[in-house]
Amino acid sequence: MTIRAFRVTSHDVPPSIETQPLPQPGPGQIRVRVRTCGLNFADLLMMSGRYQDTPALPFTLGMEVSGEVDALGDGASGPAPGTRVAVYGGHGGLAEYGCFDAARAVVLPDAMTHEAAAAFQIGYGTSHLALAHRAQLKPGETLLVLGAAGGVGAAAVEIGHAMGARVIACASGAAKLEAAHAAGADHLIDTDTDDIREVCKALGGVDVVYDPVGGDQFKAAFRACRPEARILTIGFASGDVPQIPANHLLVKNLTVMGLYWGGYLAFAPDILTASLATLLEWTAAGRIAPRAHHTYPLERAMEGLDLLRTRRSTGKIVVTMQ
Repeated sequence: MTIRAFRVTSHDVPPSIETQPLPQPGPGQIRVRVRTCGLNFADLLMMSGRYQDTPALPFTLGMEVSGEVDALGDGASGPAPGTRVAVYGGHGGLAEYGCFDAARAVVLPDAMTHEAAAAFQIGYGTSHLALAHRAQLKPGETLLVLGAAGGVGAAAVEIGHAMGARVIACASGAAKLEAAHAAGADHLIDTDTDDIREVCKALGGVDVVYDPVGGDQFKAAFRACRPEARILTIGFASGDVPQIPANHLLVKNLTVMGLYWGGYLAFAPDILTASLATLLEWTAAGRIAPRAHHTYPLERAMEGLDLLRTRRSTGKIVVTMQ
């Protein structure tokens, strides 16, 4: 049996669909019949070899998948074949079948669709771990979310709202701002026309900044912080990694902290597992509603990546297997 996979063979050539043998699960692994795969900004970095966890060439793109367990490798006690799961594999998800560590599998609630599950782990997991564990966001605090219409940004708006914060969302254009408002934002800033610092100062300043963008938006948000504010650096979609004036940290007693969600698998997997369990409880209770905002078949995966690259997406992009 052969399968189709979206493969990177060179960092200078676009990925393409190739035919591969059906993969066999190794020790401690499960084989998953992939139904859906979420796209992430890190996929774009992997394509060009600029991501911190880029695999050796050649490799299959796709960091997070949803599907059914198809087979177990030696020493893997479950989940049992037929179980619906979501898995963060880091890569290998843009294929009809994939093999992943069994310990990374999350059993899905019956009501959660595969499309929602593929939109769930990285976006919602990153935002919850950042806001609840790292920044310890409290009810009534003011949360500023940059890039609020992207996959992680929209999840941060929704989670911040669920945690009882006053949420200020930054995005470009009316359509993206409407998506942020629908996710639970209390105030909206159009980055095409508005001054982030001035609007935030008029609202009394911010306690927590969630920043997957970097660049000039980071600088404006930095200047809008209240004393003892916490600034979360999630990524740099703008392509500009800001330099932080350390003397300004002292003046306002600010804290700048990084968050790499996947890194917790190596040094504190229990924290990540507990976070995902909380998010599944919130989903079942209706406090949050993970969903795919754009879907593409595997044959059009490059279109989905281009939508992500050009920052034209609102929310999560998911690839479906036929």
